[in-house]
Amino acid sequence: MELNHVVFLKRCVEVSRLARESGNTPFGALLVDKEGNILLEQGNVEITEHRCTGHAETALMEKASHTYDPAFLWECTLYTTAEPCAMCAGAMYWGNIGRVVYGISEKELLVLTGNDPQNPTFDMPCREIFARGQKEIEVIGPFPELANEIVAVHEGYWSPGE
Repeated sequence: MELNHVVFLKRCVEVSRLARESGNTPFGALLVDKEGNILLEQGNVEITEHRCTGHAETALMEKASHTYDPAFLWECTLYTTAEPCAMCAGAMYWGNIGRVVYGISEKELLVLTGNDPQNPTFDMPCREIFARGQKEIEVIGPFPELANEIVAVHEGYWSPGE
């Protein structure tokens, strides 16, 4: 079954909006099985839960690894609004996700966040991180047609400085 990436990324945008409304940074992620069922949804929780590992993707992977076995997760897709950072990519790698789909790139995120201390963004594409591992994780993204929608959730949130 071919998954409709745009539909799932749009749901990630809604999850990121909910994260922002709950006082967290505006990121969202989904875990979708090979039949297209949404298994888990997760926004960022780092501010409200005081967790440095509270990024949406890492928190989702923590739940997923407690719920599903690695063979099942390899057949799943993790969707996320922004390209996974090094920490989140590592969680996906160790959690055995087979495919990652993201909306905007890490470079696009850096334009939004600048030097805001809440998001000291890495300039390290997740493809490079995965390429150094022993698994061939499929990466799809970015999706320029969704950039405006994703960016809109971030508007007025960050203090990018100069």
